Amino acid sequence: MKHWMLKLAALALALPLVVTDVAAVELGDDGLHKTPWMRETFKDLREDLEEANSEGKRLVLFFEQRGCIYCTKMHEEVFPRPEVSDYIADNYFVVQLNLYGDVEVTDFDGSVLAEKDMARKWGVLFTPTILFLPEEVGEGGTAPQAAVATMPGAFGPGTTLDMFTWVREKRYLLDNGEDFQRYHARRIRERNNGSAD
Repeated sequence: MKHWMLKLAALALALPLVVTDVAAVELGDDGLHKTPWMRETFKDLREDLEEANSEGKRLVLFFEQRGCIYCTKMHEEVFPRPEVSDYIADNYFVVQLNLYGDVEVTDFDGSVLAEKDMARKWGVLFTPTILFLPEEVGEGGTAPQAAVATMPGAFGPGTTLDMFTWVREKRYLLDNGEDFQRYHARRIRERNNGSAD
């Protein structure tokens, strides 16, 4: 009888943890995952860039789609980690875009298209796709032309944090032979936790 009660007590203690994890991944009416650090904007990229700069943050465009299992993986396994979530919240102005959405987006070149048409124009083929923008975008350019880096697909916490850090620290401007892959490999060695991520 005691064994049964111990199992019940363990289940009662574990249940709130399971419910908390599921509740932490919020879905919006559009079927996309929502996080506290994603911004609701008018999706005018020039205005978004200006606002990001005024906050001392970098602009990121984050393409997702309803039912994307890889987006779900990121939202359930990567973004809930405090070191990742806090870093993004502190350093980035994130605008979510729907690969098949109808909300109008104004590109840096002034063109206005629905999200799905802008995705086609920009060559975004799958989700998640994250575009990292510089602080300044020249006249007539488009978001993918201006992007300093693109993160195509879902990655683990270490790779994700390393990419966001690499961009924030402007390591893409350094002439030291350490591209992102070399930077990431160095960070893996420095973490020395036996994991590639």
